[in-house]
Amino acid sequence: MNRVTLANGIALDVVDEGPTDAPALIFLHGFPESHRTWRHQVAHFSDRYRCIAPDQRGYRGSSKPPEVSDYTPDKLIGDVFQLADALDIDTFTILGHDWGGAIAWGTAISGQMNGRVTRAIIANAPHPAIFQKLLYTNPHQRESSQYMRGFRDPKNDALVREFGLAGILLQEIKWDSGDVMEPEERAALLQDWQDRDSAFAMLNWYRASPIDVPPMDAPFEVPAGWTPPALPNLSIPTLVIWGMDDLALPPENLEGLDAIIDHLTLVEVPGSGHFVPWEAPDAVNVAIADFLSRTG
Repeated sequence: MNRVTLANGIALDVVDEGPTDAPALIFLHGFPESHRTWRHQVAHFSDRYRCIAPDQRGYRGSSKPPEVSDYTPDKLIGDVFQLADALDIDTFTILGHDWGGAIAWGTAISGQMNGRVTRAIIANAPHPAIFQKLLYTNPHQRESSQYMRGFRDPKNDALVREFGLAGILLQEIKWDSGDVMEPEERAALLQDWQDRDSAFAMLNWYRASPIDVPPMDAPFEVPAGWTPPALPNLSIPTLVIWGMDDLALPPENLEGLDAIIDHLTLVEVPGSGHFVPWEAPDAVNVAIADFLSRTG
């Protein structure tokens, strides 16, 4: 791994593999993982693409600024462009899973305007406008997202201080893909979760997010006066890959994507849960390879 210091002072640990003059793919991981989310894809594509996979701010050895406000989406999106700048990359394809997918959506929307992001690949990460509406109206999505309320609740800080991230995960999250994760990868994750500074930094991604997660006893309706975020359509070629057995993000998140993405390719992966990049790496690699070859 390389240590890359951004113009904003944030330092990221970054995997940078493949020819430096090849088209660049920037991979963003989600919660509660690391750059290792994309290990199979980096290994598969680094013979012909420059594959860049950072541990994002707050994760593992990367910088962990202390304030909740240090983790607002604009700062996390800014990190991506500043990482590209630091590596002398003008244009790139953005790939993201889970929280990394949320940042990839924002990076793609911003980057299509200045021409720096040429394609987007999103794996099991909902579009912000669709996700928020589902949290208001869809019982499955709201129930599956109640853990976010627990992550934001400072009453759980003592639990994190005592047991690390694993403590709050065991309390708040009822979905787990440990049975399909390689034992050595799981062991490494459990070790990462013992870092208390990192645990709170990772939780700050949720605490800084503008997403509203109502309690289960709130009405299942769009609040009066709410309007979807004023986001432009995504006009660059976009691939959405979805593990269809995701317990946290039901397939309803796919409904309406074709109305807000002008050039959408949707690949559904039956039998895979939330962590589709490593639960179904062959299917994901095939989908990405086909998409890149068609849109290059």
